[in-house]
Amino acid sequence: MNPAKIPQIKICCISSKEEVKAAIRYGASALGLVGHMPSGPGVIPDELIAEIVKVIPPQIDSFLLTSETKAEKIIEHHRKVNANTIQIVDELRLDTYDQIRKNIPGIKLVQVIHVIDDNSIKRALNVSKFVDTVLLDSGNPNLKVKELGGTGRTHNWELSKEIRKLVDIPIFLAGGIGSHNIIEAFQTVRPFGIDLCSSVRTNGKLDLEKLKNLFIEVEKLR
Repeated sequence: MNPAKIPQIKICCISSKEEVKAAIRYGASALGLVGHMPSGPGVIPDELIAEIVKVIPPQIDSFLLTSETKAEKIIEHHRKVNANTIQIVDELRLDTYDQIRKNIPGIKLVQVIHVIDDNSIKRALNVSKFVDTVLLDSGNPNLKVKELGGTGRTHNWELSKEIRKLVDIPIFLAGGIGSHNIIEAFQTVRPFGIDLCSSVRTNGKLDLEKLKNLFIEVEKLR
């Protein structure tokens, strides 16, 4: 995939209608809403996700983060909230993606790849044939309590760069990125988009000063 000239910005862990308005006002093109997870920040009830999705403009991608791994469970989760994108944070059987698409026509599917080692490159290549976007994140799904994102840690961006060169679909880069390193992250990997959560928050709430500083850095890439 050819590298982007400037990244799309996804603000994750959205928890209120007010945060939707603020994130879009500063320049976000996608918003993440976190369903039940075994660990990590930003989890909110499905009922609240559904209410928030209703106020997100159609031109903004609304990502439902789901830790479900069975097609019927993912479909059921989506029907509760009606986001226009499903971000799958755990590993699925490859035939699961087609089952989801058949039941939810027009849905966009994003698969998280936890970048750990060279096996992550192989997995990204395999999965890229079945989804619309790959999101490269820190974390470790092999732990006893799965770490499926929201770590606030960076990972080996050279591995992510290799994945970006090899796959034919857009990638998002996540994990420990904020105003202090977003330029370095983008220039190293050249992803289509960058995903942020903890770096634009204070005590779990969206921090408008941090959000402003982030987009000031993004503008420097133009």
